[in-house]
Amino acid sequence: MSAIPYTDDVLDPSVSLLQLPDVAKVLGLVVTKVHQMLRDGELIAVRRDGIVAVPEAFFTDDSVVRLLPGLLMVLRDGGYSDAEILRWLFSDDDTLPGTPIDAMHTDSAREVVRRAQAMAF
Repeated sequence: MSAIPYTDDVLDPSVSLLQLPDVAKVLGLVVTKVHQMLRDGELIAVRRDGIVAVPEAFFTDDSVVRLLPGLLMVLRDGGYSDAEILRWLFSDDDTLPGTPIDAMHTDSAREVVRRAQAMAF
């Protein structure tokens, strides 16, 4: 089995993270399925204080934010690294309600994906 992929922690320390067993609980899955989601590129993990974790903002009450896996794929296909994607998702944008990841939780989610497509190509 391959290693669990993660990137450098480029996030502000105030960004809340969920450890992988907690992600599994939120999603109602076994932790090995979360590992597979990371390997498949459906999520991005960081290593903070020696622990691999995923930003809590990537989730609703019981699922991954609806358009997030597709957004990640678009940006990766456009040549962005996971660290660059995280920086963009968690950077303030005056034209959105907060950051792009905040907007993914609102009716502006499709606008975020549209912008990612424009950035990536």
